[in-house]
Amino acid sequence: QVQPVESGGGSVQTGGSLRLSCAAPRDTYSSACMAWFRQAPGKEREGVAAIYTAGGSTYYPDSVQGRFTISRDNAKNTVYLQMNSLRPEDTAMYYCAAAGTFCWSGPSWSHQDKYYTWGQGTQVTVSA
Repeated sequence: QVQPVESGGGSVQTGGSLRLSCAAPRDTYSSACMAWFRQAPGKEREGVAAIYTAGGSTYYPDSVQGRFTISRDNAKNTVYLQMNSLRPEDTAMYYCAAAGTFCWSGPSWSHQDKYYTWGQGTQVTVSA
């Protein structure tokens, strides 16, 4: 199983922006729910965005709604996470994950056990 590969992390100041990328194998990406999760030290992993690659439906928690935007490029089998107005509390390791079906409505899309393959992560650090 070839894992998704994240890139684009880095260090920014409060209010800055970053765009993360997640490239996945075609068979992983096709008609899948692709999601971004993050995990800060000492905290549980949480979902921050998801997109159904076939239909384009998107999902966000309230904590990032309006600041983060997930998008996709089906020609490149790549999902992006545009993060604006970053805050120190956004500091975390960001992971890309794939589930071999449509995204679940409500909070279910953010349940980690629904995703069968994960990338290695990319670090995002936001300084005050």
